[in-house]
Amino acid sequence: MSDMNSIGLHEGSASQLAEKLNHLLANYQIFYMNVRGYHWNVRGSDFFELHAKFEEFYTDLLTKVDEVAERILTLGHKPVHAYSDYVKISRIQEDKDVHDGQTCVKGVLTGYQTLIELQRELLSIASDADDEGTAAQAGDYIREQEKTVWMLNAYLSK
Repeated sequence: MSDMNSIGLHEGSASQLAEKLNHLLANYQIFYMNVRGYHWNVRGSDFFELHAKFEEFYTDLLTKVDEVAERILTLGHKPVHAYSDYVKISRIQEDKDVHDGQTCVKGVLTGYQTLIELQRELLSIASDADDEGTAAQAGDYIREQEKTVWMLNAYLSK
């Protein structure tokens, strides 16, 4: 039982999950800041609609940042907390000086698609490790974000 952590997972699996969750956390943090920037800087005829929608998105993303970090702690590991580390390990890149509504929406769409991909990878690892907590969290996020991707595609008329 010595190779088990405090929630009954093998420490090797918990370590692998925590590493994957830290990558997810970095992507959430960069994406959060991108969406916050879209909210502040969007211009054009859809300003009021997009300004409000981006606030809805970044508020949800901030909640998920906290939940992912707390899951890492639950697994017995430390969440990455330096922005410089987020930039190094995130697949989502910083989006700077974006003002056009369509470009902002495309950035949000790409961000969610990346998160879904990462969460599917995490879901697979969590399932193999019998980590129902991480698997449930990832599954819930995927389900919610798939619907958001559909709606963003509809908005962009794809």
